[in-house]
Amino acid sequence: MTTGFVDEPRLAGLMVRETLRRLRGVAPAMTAFSPVARRAGRLVAVPADLRRGEASLVESFYIGRLPLAGHIVDFGTTSPFVLRTAPRSWTGDLHGFGWLRHFTEAGDALAAEQARILVGDWMRFERSVLPRQAFDHDVVARRIISWLSHAPIILAQADTAFVQRFETSLARQTRRLARAASAAPDGLPRLRARIALAFAALCQPSRRYHVRWAAKFLGEELDRQLYADGGHISRNPAAIPALLADLLPLRQLFAHRNQAMPRALFSAMDRLFLALRFFQHGDGALALFNGMGLSDRAMALALLRYDETLGEPVSALRQSGYQRLSAGGTTLLADTGVPPAPAVAGEAHAGTLAFEFSSGRHRMVINCGATARAEDAGRRLSRNTAAHSTLVLADHSSSRFAKSPVVDRYLGVPLLPGPTRVPVTREDTGEGQLLTAAHDGYRLPFGFVHERQIHLSRDGGRIEGVDRLLPSTGRATRAASEEPLGLLRFHLHPDVVADETQTGIRLSHGGEVWWFYGEVMPRLEDSIFFADASGARPTLQITMVFDPTERTQLGWCFERQN
Repeated sequence: MTTGFVDEPRLAGLMVRETLRRLRGVAPAMTAFSPVARRAGRLVAVPADLRRGEASLVESFYIGRLPLAGHIVDFGTTSPFVLRTAPRSWTGDLHGFGWLRHFTEAGDALAAEQARILVGDWMRFERSVLPRQAFDHDVVARRIISWLSHAPIILAQADTAFVQRFETSLARQTRRLARAASAAPDGLPRLRARIALAFAALCQPSRRYHVRWAAKFLGEELDRQLYADGGHISRNPAAIPALLADLLPLRQLFAHRNQAMPRALFSAMDRLFLALRFFQHGDGALALFNGMGLSDRAMALALLRYDETLGEPVSALRQSGYQRLSAGGTTLLADTGVPPAPAVAGEAHAGTLAFEFSSGRHRMVINCGATARAEDAGRRLSRNTAAHSTLVLADHSSSRFAKSPVVDRYLGVPLLPGPTRVPVTREDTGEGQLLTAAHDGYRLPFGFVHERQIHLSRDGGRIEGVDRLLPSTGRATRAASEEPLGLLRFHLHPDVVADETQTGIRLSHGGEVWWFYGEVMPRLEDSIFFADASGARPTLQITMVFDPTERTQLGWCFERQN
């Protein structure tokens, strides 16, 4: 059934706010302050790019077959910048110019010439035939950062006329972004716009007050979007390494230019490092919650080299809504927060109370994760509760998604909060660590509150859990004849080898062997692991089915074989 605005006042309000935001972006006030130099000039500094380049990918441009955002697009001998039929995520990455790092990595004369030709090609079409997406806030911000970071390879063999065109285009794009930054979509796009403007103020010839204003706006946005524990308001762990990769070079630029660094930047760096360590499993990958997909473990390791605290991961990100249990080489991470606000929930998942755990350097139980391709149907599937290691009632997600195609196209399929409260208690005893949390996402449709209790033994060799359905005082909206079927899911990492036995399920991965037992006989079923570089991979899941009218709690256990 199509979602209507009468039934969804939150969606109606979000649509109105999005309309106003777009209008502000299309026609920014001409009198708005623009903290950017009015005239182009030689760059006075060049930031580092901490993201890894792969020299072999330069050849893709030579042969006209370019892999970006999980897609491979053939453009032959035509300019890739004028393509209109390419996937949206591919187009965004193309016009964001992050791929320039591959040319810098190659570093030879041919790569320098090709980089200059491609940038010149883009500038040739800048005022005429480029797709509208090329001027989205986030794409412009990424392009400015990339052009500044890779100016040496772009300008290596350039004549004076090209250098002037490049600097003029860069200054023009920066002014445009400065006027429209406040109208950028909330979340990472708006924050990245402020980061890009701070880069531009430090790298382009400008007066000190330009840098001060750029730093002021950036500091305010960092304070607004980052929780005190280092998590981002989107609750997506992927935001953390992405921000660190931009903010670390920015911090170096402030020091290089002898400019006062905003206090919020100092604070943000410390908190982001804390959050990055928190979400890491034993193999270095980040937990698959709320939009997290493929982990760049080498990138995370490179970022952590800048962390001077060298501290152990904390046990909880309370503001962000996550808990971490760790003992004897076993690490368990759980989502214990309410969904993010709809305005920043375009990638959020309905995974409240889901958990993952790793043993040593091997991930055992996971969530399905986000696909690399934003357009894949699997992207929507991966956001459902069924794609997470938690309890599902009647195949119903604990949070909801808009069901109107119009809303989806306009707002990007935001998650509509189901749980409004997620009380959490935690107790550390001599026997281990006990975590108890509950959510009310099933209260309205089914009249239940889901409570999950997890105990990790002191030696890390045993994880005991109990899932309960507690009757709620809320009124269930289901039909009287509709009895929800309960289903517990534990998705397994694709490298885990699982076998059913008469007593339980044996799990092995890299020399680690665990057994799973349940009060109801567990079964192995097919599942999908979306967060893989090669695309979706088949994997398995452990399932236990029960009838809430006969049983309202279900115990289970993972036990390591010594």
